[in-house]
Amino acid sequence: QVQLVESGGGLVQPGESLRLSCAASGSIFSMARMGWYRQAPGNQRELVAGITISGRTNYADSVKGRFTISRDNVNNMVYLQMDSLKPEDTAVYYCNGDLHSGDGLRNYWGQGTQVTVSS
Repeated sequence: QVQLVESGGGLVQPGESLRLSCAASGSIFSMARMGWYRQAPGNQRELVAGITISGRTNYADSVKGRFTISRDNVNNMVYLQMDSLKPEDTAVYYCNGDLHSGDGLRNYWGQGTQVTVSS
């Protein structure tokens, strides 16, 4: 079964860092475009960062200069390094991406991981 599984969330204080990981598992041939989204209570889900298969990245204005998305195409992993975290970064973070498998090219969502930034 093809799926995305996030890990690395938790509770941190303002100014601290976290690294989120996303593992694409199952009978996957390759990952195409991948991204991280987040959703805070009462808000819509929003794109945080995206990365193409060639490594081109894009970021939400609110996280530019603080967050870094990266990928490991050999091990089918995607990462989000989050530095200088702020209380407004508190949300459930979701991994999303297009995966090539025996079912063709399909879009998948992970189950989400909670990030809480609070003193």
